[in-house]
Amino acid sequence: MAGKRTALLLLAVVVLAAACAASLAIGARGLPLSTIWEAVTTFNPQDGDHAVVIARIPRTVLGLLAGAALGLAGAAMQGVARNPLADPGILGLNAGAALAVVVGIYVFGITSLTGYIWFAFVGAAAAAVVVYAIASRGRDGATPVKLALAGAALSAGLFSLMNVILVSSQDTLDRFRFWQVGSIGGRDWSVLLPALPFLLIGALVVVAGGRVLNGLALGDDVARGLGQNVGLSRGIIGLGIVLLCGSATALAGPIGFLGLVVPHAIRSLTGPDYRWILPFSMVSAPILLIAADVIGRVILLPGEVPAGIMTALVGAPVFVWLIRRGKAAGL
Repeated sequence: MAGKRTALLLLAVVVLAAACAASLAIGARGLPLSTIWEAVTTFNPQDGDHAVVIARIPRTVLGLLAGAALGLAGAAMQGVARNPLADPGILGLNAGAALAVVVGIYVFGITSLTGYIWFAFVGAAAAAVVVYAIASRGRDGATPVKLALAGAALSAGLFSLMNVILVSSQDTLDRFRFWQVGSIGGRDWSVLLPALPFLLIGALVVVAGGRVLNGLALGDDVARGLGQNVGLSRGIIGLGIVLLCGSATALAGPIGFLGLVVPHAIRSLTGPDYRWILPFSMVSAPILLIAADVIGRVILLPGEVPAGIMTALVGAPVFVWLIRRGKAAGL
């Protein structure tokens, strides 16, 4: 069984490499793979095709990083919440990031994507801390049900505050809506590099927690019987989720369905073992995000459909199919 999983994971890596190549080759100006190889290995600044390839590299890297982060965050969130239909937004991360960006635009006049990153990251982290603090009160600490209820309540409140600001300022609304739809286009290295340390630390925390998530999936009492400190374990994994989902949301905007659909679908291949679900999700989620971005570039030429819209269009029917298949199987 392990050999089959390893082979499938290697196949997913190959598909991801093909998706990255397609991201460099496909767009309003299509390029052959030979030109992409030449641009990467022997770049000629006088060659227009080479310049196009180099300009597309940050977009592809962002799709790779944001997709991997959202896939890992979604898988970890489902493990922490013991719910295969849970989503990173359950902690209020998207609501916190969105409100922080709106405040940055409205109060501080932030107009650059680099500025959005820091406000979105701080907002996502603050929202997660508040949710965990609320859910930790009372008996049994931060249980999955209390985390979900606290996250839903905080999200509703934060989105209400955000809408109050947006309806009172047309200029803020005009600036915010381009970030809100979720996109990996128009970013450069100055946007990507500040987020790399947070993404790396978050990925290490979550990937290293595969065995911990397996214990949490058995229930708090069983996890304690296995010697786990449930509260500490859930808090550490939660920190990794905040770093991953907060950074990805800050970079690309609130892109939905990746953290929900991909880990849920992966279980049919790997089973319930998070030591396999996590790496599979990390590789598979960017495939979906990059593919959605590539389709969005060419579906309405000469314009583009943002990746956040395309992932919803692709992810929604896939998710419905997964749910229907699960019901048919008696799950």
